[in-house]
Amino acid sequence: MPGTAPTDGATTAPADHAPTAPPAAATPGPDGRTEPDEQTETEFWDARYAAEDRIWSGRVNAPLVEHTAELAPGSALDLGAGEGGDALWLAARGWRVTAVDISRVALERAAALAAERGVADRIDWQHHDLGATFPAGRFDLVSAQFLHSWGPLPREAVLRRAAQAVLPGGTLLVVGHAEVPGGRQQHDHRVRLPGAAEVRESLGLAAGWEVEVCADVDREGTRPDGTPLTFRDAVLRARRTG
Repeated sequence: MPGTAPTDGATTAPADHAPTAPPAAATPGPDGRTEPDEQTETEFWDARYAAEDRIWSGRVNAPLVEHTAELAPGSALDLGAGEGGDALWLAARGWRVTAVDISRVALERAAALAAERGVADRIDWQHHDLGATFPAGRFDLVSAQFLHSWGPLPREAVLRRAAQAVLPGGTLLVVGHAEVPGGRQQHDHRVRLPGAAEVRESLGLAAGWEVEVCADVDREGTRPDGTPLTFRDAVLRARRTG
């Protein structure tokens, strides 16, 4: 799971896509957990998922609903599927989904839920460390929800690859934390939280793209324990025109 330990209830956590090199130091994350020096992020997140029956609420990310509910279903790529909240929602609406995560434990859990809900045939669960490999194909929708990491995730490179995976006429939706949830000023220095304008600049979207939304937006949500929390989301939605 990526970096700022995305808080669910209003956000379904993305999964970690950092390279498998061990993190540089054992630093407490925003949820109070410490990442061991000698664990790879794959090992860390597999252990994190295995330690509890469920980490996140299972609900779809609110920004995904807001920005894709009016789109006609087609093929979708979910980068950071976690326990499957976004992929399950998309599949239930008729999308054919490729759902990617670094944690096999999370993917197995999500696949079981898909079978229970009768959408298993609409979702292809794939294990990827996006710092090393990327799913094949091009898609009508590419969604990266809260794709942050404690480790050395090459986030800009991954998002540029995500843009390349969008079909003509398709949509790229990148949503991230523009600041630490709740407005806390101190956080793991390895986790960069760029605003929407910086994300747009880093992607270099120019000819062949129409940027429909580029904004930092405050949104009310909750932590997994139900505690109210204000999120500042960096939202970039762009349509590929050519």
